[in-house]
Amino acid sequence: MKPPLLLIGQGSHDDDGSAEFGRFVHRLRCRLDQTAAEVSGGYVSKARPRLSDSVASLVARGHHRMVALPLSLTGDARIGADILGAMAREHERHPMLACDYGRPLGADPRILALLAERLADAAAEVASLRLVPAAAVPFDDEPERIEIGETAVVLVGDGSTSPETNADVHRVSRLFWETHAHEYMTVETAFVSLTPPGVPGGIERCRRLGAKRVIVVPYLLFAGGVLDRVWAQAMAYAAGHPDLDVRCAEVIGDCEGLADVIVERYEEALSGITW
Repeated sequence: MKPPLLLIGQGSHDDDGSAEFGRFVHRLRCRLDQTAAEVSGGYVSKARPRLSDSVASLVARGHHRMVALPLSLTGDARIGADILGAMAREHERHPMLACDYGRPLGADPRILALLAERLADAAAEVASLRLVPAAAVPFDDEPERIEIGETAVVLVGDGSTSPETNADVHRVSRLFWETHAHEYMTVETAFVSLTPPGVPGGIERCRRLGAKRVIVVPYLLFAGGVLDRVWAQAMAYAAGHPDLDVRCAEVIGDCEGLADVIVERYEEALSGITW
């Protein structure tokens, strides 16, 4: 039997995010059950299930080696330190525990492809689903046809106090534009908090560049409070700029494409591949 996969989340007071995390853990259980590998998941802090409870449950079932994989799109040093600190405490509780670590998800080509799918879904929405208030659009006006070259994209990261982590998000924006969004006017980068530009600043830059439509693409794994803040900032901007078509894409979310990346990271860790 293969060592179990332990998915690690940072944790927040967010029931929606926790629920989607739980659904994704279940999806991976169904995938890896065919290879006789258990899957568990836990949060470092704030949310449940707690990491300590998940580790204790695996150890109680006879597992003393496992593959730990942080569910993170970036290699944020602060988050990495929190996870390593939490796992160090688990080693103290369970001295026989051995752990291999999978690498962060990062700018994997399949992650970029999933972002492209979310972008395409948002671009295909009918005009009535715009973030512009309905009262701002004349009832009898036909929606203006907006070409893809008149549409800009704002890729929104969580935001960090680490310049290196924020630079990684800028790098993803560039890779995304070159590999999947080169027909769009531009792909700008913005952040939910902690570092500029914010979501309104990113949209404003696109407007000043001449965009008639802006699609906000969250660079986030799961729905929840952070996504709500992205949408709220975008809607607040759209309400003050009724001539600009502002739309929001969904997060990457619980899906088979994301599971494919996780399973590969798991197999890498088992085989001892380093990057």
